[in-house]
Amino acid sequence: MYGTEQVISGKIIAGPELEPIEGYICINNGIITEIGEENTYSSNIIAPCFVNAHTHLGDSIFKDPPLGKILGFRTQRDLDSLVKPPDGLKHRILRETPYKTLIEFMRRSLFDMIETGTCAFADFREGGILGVAALNKALEGLEIYSMVLGRPTELESPLPTVLSEVRRVLLQSDGLGLSGTNDLDLELLKEILTCTRDLKKLFAIHAGEKNRNDIEKALSLEPDLLIHLTNATKKDIDDVAEEGIPVVVCPRSNFVTGAGMAPIAEMLEAGIRVAAGTDNVMLNSVNMFAEMEFMSKVFSIEDRQVFKICTLNGSFVMGPDSTGSIEKGNKANLMILNGGSNNLAGIKNPISGITRRARPDDILAVLHS
Repeated sequence: MYGTEQVISGKIIAGPELEPIEGYICINNGIITEIGEENTYSSNIIAPCFVNAHTHLGDSIFKDPPLGKILGFRTQRDLDSLVKPPDGLKHRILRETPYKTLIEFMRRSLFDMIETGTCAFADFREGGILGVAALNKALEGLEIYSMVLGRPTELESPLPTVLSEVRRVLLQSDGLGLSGTNDLDLELLKEILTCTRDLKKLFAIHAGEKNRNDIEKALSLEPDLLIHLTNATKKDIDDVAEEGIPVVVCPRSNFVTGAGMAPIAEMLEAGIRVAAGTDNVMLNSVNMFAEMEFMSKVFSIEDRQVFKICTLNGSFVMGPDSTGSIEKGNKANLMILNGGSNNLAGIKNPISGITRRARPDDILAVLHS
């Protein structure tokens, strides 16, 4: 937050199209009040903050799983032993973790996000009402915009019990984040969806991660948000584009688990609004620089588009208050990078330089409003 006016000079990644300009920005009470172009001797690079549009912060309690075993999933195409509720590895660990410990380690990941340039995140929060409460507790006093998407635990219970828990979760969260249509009966999902809509909350769901056979069912629910679409076909992509549903991709996570490479370029060409997330903290850090570099170097996507996916496109998922371009009148959610660092010195294009090689230690300051 800001209490006085600030003037910051440098190369500014400005506007919705992320055009680099040399000059200064003025900030007053967290709002950008002026942007001017002028020659400057500053090596600062001023850029929009990241939006981490898909996380599982509960996994912060288990950051070093047996990778040899997980890498076996890359040939078996079997993620269930790792992440499928209720008995995947992560869910067994979550059940065994004391409540205070869960809060402590989620809070550490939140600090990590803030320190590495993330101003907003969306989390699939397992564990029912207690899981949502733990993340809300971990967020206390922190300057980071959050979208908490809860997940009920009593899904094998009679329908009235399930819906009662769903309502309690929804009242304490921004919506629901469910694992996938293959994990639950479709008719039950429709009942849960109706409850979610009645309370005017968001409904998000994984789809197309292991294979494409749950994508059509997911689309039939008309969700607000889809996660992964790693194995989507051209028809799937066209159907998602027609429905106007935003998609969050998780490239590093999909690589580690062997799920595949999401057809990001094809999604963008079809007009899908694509954002990015780091997914499971047990497999990857919440460092969006790493996500961005991986996407830039492995996928055939232009650097400016990669940077946009990891920053401004988060507003497609989390709403306009979560982030914004560097423009007069917008909130100043900014990161200031040292363009003269040993790592960044000599770059010619600040967007390509940041996207391909910037690291958290290049950050001079992160400003949140």
